[in-house]
Amino acid sequence: MSNRVLIAGVGMVPFKKPGHSDPYDVMGGEAARAALADAGIAYTEVQQAYAGFVLADSCAGQAALYRVGITGIPIFNVNNNCASGSSAFYLAAQAVGSGAVDCALAVGFEQMEPGAIGVIFPNKTNPVERHSRAVAALMDLTEEELALPPAVMLFGCQCELLQKETGMAESTLAQVAIKARRHAADNPNAIFRDPLTVEQILWGAPIYRGLRKLFACPPSCGAASVVVCNEDFARKHGIRSDISLIGQGVCSDRDEFFKGDPQDVMFRALSRSAAQAAYADAGVGPDDIDVIELHDCFTSNEIITYAALGLCASEDMEKFVLDGDNTYGGKVVVNPSGGLLAKGHPLGATGLAQLTELVWQLRGQAGTRQVEGARTALQHNGGLGSAGFVNILQRS
Repeated sequence: MSNRVLIAGVGMVPFKKPGHSDPYDVMGGEAARAALADAGIAYTEVQQAYAGFVLADSCAGQAALYRVGITGIPIFNVNNNCASGSSAFYLAAQAVGSGAVDCALAVGFEQMEPGAIGVIFPNKTNPVERHSRAVAALMDLTEEELALPPAVMLFGCQCELLQKETGMAESTLAQVAIKARRHAADNPNAIFRDPLTVEQILWGAPIYRGLRKLFACPPSCGAASVVVCNEDFARKHGIRSDISLIGQGVCSDRDEFFKGDPQDVMFRALSRSAAQAAYADAGVGPDDIDVIELHDCFTSNEIITYAALGLCASEDMEKFVLDGDNTYGGKVVVNPSGGLLAKGHPLGATGLAQLTELVWQLRGQAGTRQVEGARTALQHNGGLGSAGFVNILQRS
């Protein structure tokens, strides 16, 4: 990108359980207004907007942003499964970085229903079918297993593979959920703030293969927004210019992901590719990162992502958890917000909520969650089907 992309403003609404939130358009409008207020500008200054969501009709972005203003700017709706919010951010940042506009807004929202996400259009080709059948072929799964909700089938296999291939104890996967709740205890925007024990998490039988209920993030409702601008716009409008986007890695699947290790079908290879590109773009490495918001849709996914991001070797993933290198006092603080496991995972809002938390951390505005001296932050978000994102932010 030819122009430095600044994070002008961020905002979000507290995430809530399904049935307890405002409608998606109300949440989206509130989050966008919060980001604009944080930047100190009016919506009339925004030149383009991008809206990320999954479970809403086309042009839902207009329904949300028309609550903020009806100014005639282009509004683009983006659906990339769980990475929809990050996709909206990427496009807004690209518009500013390329010089197409001086200021753009990204908003993400989701109003979800209880329970595992199923197939929305059963009479049409499922975009995740290729992934499900690849894992089924590599693991000799039955047609009955293929009929399970895709997330349950894929990540149940991921949990099982992680334990079998590395010898990792089930209690180690539980420790990630425990950490998530411990971090979320100080986050007023998180849903689940009560502590958990290993015994609570491992009680009863698994849902499917290695998957337990508390290894998984919950369906949630919420919204978040980020405003980006260039340096000239920031100077003109008195916007703080100390937080900038310094590196991005964005990718979809490669053909070879489907032919080798099943773990590579389920985010690992996608995360590794996006991370390598982001580090190269930013000119930094894993050891330079102070704080991370990571796509912990399942405890197993958080753990395999440690190695994919280069935070540790694959054989050291369990040690990384047990030594506390993923929390305060360790090598890097992962998910100070509580992550998807505790904060919640409203699909379209997640990526932008991750970026919001990281901006607060870099500004020193995270309160009791503050990572001391945080200067460089990494955001990791993925959507199966697939879309992988790693963004690196830095305070100057």
